[in-house]
Amino acid sequence: MYEFTYQRPASIADAVALLAADPEARPMSGGQTLIPTLKQRLARPTMVVDLSGIAELRGITVSGGAVRIGGMTTHAAVAASAEVARAIPALAKLAAHIGDAQVRNRGTIGGSVANHDPAADYPGAVLGLGATVHTNARAIAADDFFTGMFSTALEPGEIVTAVSFPIPEKAAYMKFPNPASRYAMVGVFVAKGPAGVRVAVTGAGANGVFRHRAMEAALAANWSPSALEGITTPQDDLNGDIHASKEYRAHLIGVMARRAVAAAG
Repeated sequence: MYEFTYQRPASIADAVALLAADPEARPMSGGQTLIPTLKQRLARPTMVVDLSGIAELRGITVSGGAVRIGGMTTHAAVAASAEVARAIPALAKLAAHIGDAQVRNRGTIGGSVANHDPAADYPGAVLGLGATVHTNARAIAADDFFTGMFSTALEPGEIVTAVSFPIPEKAAYMKFPNPASRYAMVGVFVAKGPAGVRVAVTGAGANGVFRHRAMEAALAANWSPSALEGITTPQDDLNGDIHASKEYRAHLIGVMARRAVAAAG
């Protein structure tokens, strides 16, 4: 681990000012990715700006047909929220199956979304529900937010303050987890609601989360698992590694999608 300065601001304004003053500074939410990369000397920030002291970044509210979750809200808090469970049960279930208890109690929704790990669960919910990512500077639609593997539309120094999820008519998330890490080897989030029919796939794309347009069209015409029979996923842009080949992931996308539709009802 390299030497760096540590700051723990108490407000969004102070955090933004610290990041703006030092281009090599990095914000830290739950630290589930940043801390391991620091320990492995894969990152060398001059300053770590810890967002955990900013109370206004935590909390869950339901109003106006949407669930708004503060960027520093932990996965455990989302999983345990009665408000989320009533409004979007699929979102609460997704959060309850991220990693293990230690990860769920430290990891945050803002950190997960900003990091855009290609095997993370939350990007599937953000894209699948047509959510809006709020930052200290603007609001970004889900379709514009994820730009590639570990890449988003966030500008340097921009902080995810909250994510707003429109409440769907029905939704479900199914994933095939890596047995060691619980990351999604393939995860599929399906939803039908204000944003139309959406199918988001995580864990499989070489460029991160993506929408499955062919499945969306089929489900828009007939919301049932049978509507997805025979729909294949091109393998060119899928990820192949020691855990699963591109061919296997393409197969799992179909299996998880049908299971998700069945679970959504």
